[in-house]
Amino acid sequence: MENLMEKIVSLCKRRGFVYPNSEIYGGIAGFYDMGPMGHLLRQNMKKLFWEFMLVDHENIFPIDGTIITHPKVWEASGHVGSFADAMVESTGGPMGNKRYRADHLIEEMYSGEELKAADETAKKEGISTLEVYSKLLKGKKAPDGGVLGEVKKFSLMVETSLGVVEGEKKSAYLKGEACQTIYLDYQNVLDSMHPKIPFGIAQIGKAFRNEVANPQFMLRLKEFEQWDMQFFVNPKTMDTWYEYWKEQRMNWYRSLFNDKDSLRFRQHRDDELAHYAKKAFDIEYKTPMGWKEGEGIHWRGDWDLSRHGQYSGHDFTYTDLETGEKFIPWIVETSGGVDRAFLFLLLDAYREEEGRIYLKLHPKLSPYTVAVFPLVRNKQDIIAKAQAVYKHLKLESRLSVVWDDRGNIGKRYWAQDEIGTPYCITIDYTTLTDDSVTVRDRDTTKQERVSIDRLVDFIREKLKD
Repeated sequence: MENLMEKIVSLCKRRGFVYPNSEIYGGIAGFYDMGPMGHLLRQNMKKLFWEFMLVDHENIFPIDGTIITHPKVWEASGHVGSFADAMVESTGGPMGNKRYRADHLIEEMYSGEELKAADETAKKEGISTLEVYSKLLKGKKAPDGGVLGEVKKFSLMVETSLGVVEGEKKSAYLKGEACQTIYLDYQNVLDSMHPKIPFGIAQIGKAFRNEVANPQFMLRLKEFEQWDMQFFVNPKTMDTWYEYWKEQRMNWYRSLFNDKDSLRFRQHRDDELAHYAKKAFDIEYKTPMGWKEGEGIHWRGDWDLSRHGQYSGHDFTYTDLETGEKFIPWIVETSGGVDRAFLFLLLDAYREEEGRIYLKLHPKLSPYTVAVFPLVRNKQDIIAKAQAVYKHLKLESRLSVVWDDRGNIGKRYWAQDEIGTPYCITIDYTTLTDDSVTVRDRDTTKQERVSIDRLVDFIREKLKD
């Protein structure tokens, strides 16, 4: 669909899904606020994540870690020393100076063969990656029309300080990735909940990155949310559990998307793998800008617990009480972006058909499941009946129900379609005589008459389809 991304951005602002942060002051790049509809959609996404982890699976425990941790955490994890992007700045462009990710520019400007040749030359000359990037980019024309300069290292960690007295404050960092607090709380979960390996720890948490650029709406944010699960296993069973969680996570995403073919696995190349990883797969979604990562399934081995053990002095050796075997658990990680999944679901759901726009969201994801309309706004008996139906649905169904009496009935349908409400219920003159209502289906626009006493069961049955 032409200009799909622009249409999604417009709909998100118009219908209360996403707002630019600090917009009255001109906004701040890389930060967005969730509007009412965005908040409700995300809450439903998180609810389904927790149902998947805690109801559909056993031996997984939830935590909620802090945003700020001890500074040594990020030394142990390697973030302080190596969590950086190569950045290049252009000067002389029509809009002033502008920063770019050097690796992104190089991928756009050079072929794979040219990059391979550059890498081989760098190895022979013993020069760093930054120097290679500078050789390839310095003096070249930037996309904004400016001229590119030296490539520099750009730290992605967001630094803050703790303390109240100037000069005595200590440096700290906002979480660069959500999963680190899971490793920090691993021993506490083991001691307090007494699980046997294999078991998992899951959380949904904020993370922060000082990104060089913020392209394409919510694909790359400076403040974002991740849903992570770290599964601790005996090293002997790592292969089995890795394949299990890889398929489980893909199946979960496919259960929520309309277009199953828009999701795929992409295996990391050997030169992409972390030194501790035997393999890694990304679950990618096909966006208008190409395939983009939504979640990674990572083979982390014993890297994280061993590193934190080394830096903290804590021994993470696990003893199997049945066999007496001792080992440091290996970890299968599933780590996804809530914000990216949010965007991918909107892209997948957007429809323009027969002069109307609607979001074909999974009914369990839609901000509202049901909207209740009085046919007219000047008949007190119809309004009273509609309010009774509205309250009945809210109390008896425990579904997310919204009241809507704005404008004419057509405009109400249009508004509810655009936020993805699956079912609209209209109370009309016939309702006053036979206690039946009209139920309109979002996707087909077909209408059915249903008696009020069957309404809750009718909607629940629809949700099972």
